[in-house]
Formats: sequence, C-alpha cells, structure tokens
Amino acid sequence: MQTSLPEALLATDKGQRAEAILRSCVHCGFCNATCPTYQLLGDELDGPRGRIYQIKEFLETGVASPRINTHLDRCLTCRACETTCPSGVEYAELLEIAREKLPNDRPWWKRLLIEGLKFAVPRRGLFRLVVAAGNLTKPLLPNSLARKVPPLRMADPLRTGEHPRKVIVLQGCVQSVSTPEVNAHLAMLLDRNGIEVVMLPEEQCCGSLALHLSDDDAMRQVMQHNLKALSPWMDSVEAVISTASGCGVTLRDYGRHLINTADAEAAVRMASKTVDVATYLAQCGITFQASREERRIAWHAPCTLQHGQRSRGTVESLLIGAGYELTEVADRHLCCGSAGTYSILQSELGTQLRDNKVAALEAGQPDLIATANIGCQLHLASAAGVPVVHWVQLLR
Repeated sequence: MQTSLPEALLATDKGQRAEAILRSCVHCGFCNATCPTYQLLGDELDGPRGRIYQIKEFLETGVASPRINTHLDRCLTCRACETTCPSGVEYAELLEIAREKLPNDRPWWKRLLIEGLKFAVPRRGLFRLVVAAGNLTKPLLPNSLARKVPPLRMADPLRTGEHPRKVIVLQGCVQSVSTPEVNAHLAMLLDRNGIEVVMLPEEQCCGSLALHLSDDDAMRQVMQHNLKALSPWMDSVEAVISTASGCGVTLRDYGRHLINTADAEAAVRMASKTVDVATYLAQCGITFQASREERRIAWHAPCTLQHGQRSRGTVESLLIGAGYELTEVADRHLCCGSAGTYSILQSELGTQLRDNKVAALEAGQPDLIATANIGCQLHLASAAGVPVVHWVQLLR
C-alpha cells in the first residue's frame, strides 16, 4: 500500500511503525473472511481492510471522517485478521496508534462510561464494592443489564507449600473478584507437584483495560508499577503466569509498549518469562486426571489465546489427556463478543456475537463449556444453558 504520511508523523517512532504496517497491506481482503463484525454487518468499513483505509486517510490528512470512531470502536481487536493475513499485517498495533491520535467525538454518556470503567475495574477493592452493589440490585435491573453484572465470590485463602521451584501467578482484576477459585485450584495443582505459587499483593491491572480504551499514559503507569513489583523475582521464578489469556497477551507485549523507556530492558525480560498457564503445564510434563464426572466438553478458545498468543491445541491436548471428550465446534476462530469492555460499550454487537458463539458451542450437546479468559467466561455464562468454567478447574 502506498502512503504519504506527514514528515512530522514520520519523525516519530509510532509514525514509522504506522507507515511500515500500512505498506505491508496488499489489499487482498482475506482478513474480511475471518472478521466477526464484517460477517455480521457486511460493510467494508467494518472489516479490517476498510478500517486500514480509514486509518491511512486519517494519518495522512490529520482529518477524522465523521464516522471513523464508530467503525474503529466496532472492532473487537480479536486479531483473527492477523492470523489470516498472508502479508503479516500487524493490524492491532496500527489500530492502537490510530485510536490514540483520534479526537474523542463519542457521545457524552459513552465518554462518562469509559471513564467509569477505567476508574473502577482496575481497583479491586472498589470493583468488589461495585459488583456487590450490582448483585444486590440485580432483581431491580432490566434483564439485559442484570446479565452483565458479574458474580461476586470469595475464595478460600491460597494454600501452597514452600518449594524450590516457584512461579508467579497474577491475580487479575475481574477474575480476582468473580472467579478467584481458578487461581486457588491452580495453586493446589502446582503444590501437589512440587511447585510453589507466589502471588504479589502489590500487583495491579496488567494494563489491558487502559490499552483497549486508548489511555496510553495510564497503561504505561500500571505496567511500570507491575515491573517494579515483578523484577526482583525474575531470577527466582520459572515463569510469570496468568490464567486469564487476555491479561497474558498484554503481559507478553510489555517490551513493545515500554520500548525507548528506562524500563525497556526489564519489560523485555519479564515478557520473556511470561507464558500461558496451558503452555507451562504442558512443559512441566505433569499427568492430570479429570476432576469432573461430566466428560463432554465444548472448548472455547479465546481470541487472546488463539490469535493474540498464537497458542492452539495445547489446552485441547491437556483436556483429552485427562480423559475428556471434546465436541465439535463450528467457526472456532470467531470472537464471542466479550473483548474486554466491548460487550458493555458495543452491547448490541456483543450480544449477537455471544448468541452465535453459544449456539455453536452447544450444538454438540456438551455437559460443560470450558474457556481460558474471565471476560469470555462471564459473557458466555450469561446466555449458556450449561455451566461455563475455566478449563484449569477440570484438572486434578
């Protein structure tokens, strides 16, 4: 793709990255074939190729078209287009650059909602209070809104022995409030196999919420805070693990987000230690057994796992090895519509995508649906007719 970006933009690192990404696009349109929003809406402007053209025009002219935020906001950042693209276009990074520079012409109520999400969700104590209030008032809420209120659960204190082998397991924001039993179960599995789980009380949000809501300053601030907490452990732990694939993909990208900063070297080192929990368990060579009597499982691979981290087949192998039967699921590559805050900010599209995904998952008549990301788990559970669990809980 030919470009003519302004010299002032090209003088910046992000401008050079934008030009390189734009020039790698060959207009083939293969990306549209796997784009969830293009499949739903059939509008070229709501597919990756059309969004790339809109971004190119904006970066070249500095003028935002009247509806560019609408079309870019509809993007799930699922990155299915990246795994389809024969030219290796790094679309998600281009989208980040554009979103940061675009004027915020969204309606006042949406701007207020975004600020509320950025303020409340990363602060566990405050988020717990918000969720508690939501659960208390759930009977009074419209059904469409009540379904979005996550559960509030208390987990037993983490029990893990002291062992020479150690890993850091990150708590997460929403997961620590709504499904704390996932990390507790993982700690039990690892403890049984001689691996100590370290959790850091000073850990904050991984930064993905601020990243997806285009608040680069807040993103860098929490990333630098986490690096300060994690760095002293890098010589004594085998890995940094997140059981939420959405957090994991952001953690593994710390080096890129903090490039050309004083924390760049520490960020690269930490990112190199970060692995998805499935990858770590597979590498450990531990033999697991099924923890549930129900054996027919519909596996939902979150976009952050299959497209973001490019991890495919590992969870499936662990579940099959434990004795589960995996059902066939159509259109596995399509997003469920959760996508961080997408199901809240783009409720109509998020609901359509969720219902399509639930139908595909339940077509094989599974006993359970298993997934690897807290957002997907809660989103699917709001409509599924069978329990939706984190796959780690299926092992013992």
